[in-house]
Amino acid sequence: MIVLTSNGLSSDRLMTEMRKHITTGKAALVVTADNVYKEKNYHVERLTQELEALGLSVDCFDFDNQTPAELMKYDVVEMIGGNPYYLLDSIRKNGFTNVLADFAKSKVIIGCSAGALVLTPSLDLIDLYSPEMNIVGLEDLSACCLTDIRVLPHYSKFLNRYDHFEEKCALYEQENACSVTRLNDGEGVLINDTDVTIVR
Repeated sequence: MIVLTSNGLSSDRLMTEMRKHITTGKAALVVTADNVYKEKNYHVERLTQELEALGLSVDCFDFDNQTPAELMKYDVVEMIGGNPYYLLDSIRKNGFTNVLADFAKSKVIIGCSAGALVLTPSLDLIDLYSPEMNIVGLEDLSACCLTDIRVLPHYSKFLNRYDHFEEKCALYEQENACSVTRLNDGEGVLINDTDVTIVR
């Protein structure tokens, strides 16, 4: 199962939906996307509490210095937000691409913001807004492609922060013959095989 969120399981609606799928187990909170603060990221405490509220024990996990085999010991993986380019580069360099695909088939992967973006087909859309975040020099922006659903996190928050924010997204949809799900904080997309639920 794949869950794409803007900022984690930060609403009662998302938590209610997740309780249908998670009752107990171990969760890995992947902090790799914050290449500066890692487990000291401001959101780690809240995200940990959300997972614990689902009955999960939680460990911080870092693709940069832990192994794919270690990740498979968990029942749930949640990837925090931060820099999607850095996160994708780490996934590729450290051999997590296939493991994440296998994980999604039988377990639960939750992506927050950048963590959600790397599960989709591409970082192309985000590159229209924040190419300066590409500090690792990624030329191939194709992502893990665990779902063909494309998302734009923090939609209402960024609507007035970026010039032509909606116009760029609409043009991207037109040029790529695709649809982008605009997600506000507290919203998410749950993908369970062919069953897709959008939580608003």
